[in-house]
Amino acid sequence: MNLKKFLPLLPVLLLTSCSTTAIFTRMTPSEQTRNADNLYPVEVAFNSGQQSIRWDSIKPYVIVQGQSFPLRPVPIVLNRWEGLVPVPPTANTVTYRFKFDFLYNTFGADPQPDSTWSSAYTLKVLDQ
Repeated sequence: MNLKKFLPLLPVLLLTSCSTTAIFTRMTPSEQTRNADNLYPVEVAFNSGQQSIRWDSIKPYVIVQGQSFPLRPVPIVLNRWEGLVPVPPTANTVTYRFKFDFLYNTFGADPQPDSTWSSAYTLKVLDQ
């Protein structure tokens, strides 16, 4: 391949070869004992190979039955967030997902919005 023909494609090839895989690691157990306030703590670690993410723009949520609840950063620990998942007193399980909204840098334009979702997790609430 002629090098002069290849050079204009180089930025496109570099952008498409960047890893954009988000890695969610649930840090809380899948079973918790029922409590009086029906709110259960969840914690997640989030990492990504996408180098263009603006980490200061991340807005994380836990999504339960279509409702989003904000997560807050875990003090002192990087890339970890915590929040509370509501479980009705009549339910023994609830399914939830994590959603991270963020901005990412682009060439020649303002940062653009994007989101990534975790797979679904199930929390089982055990009666004492």
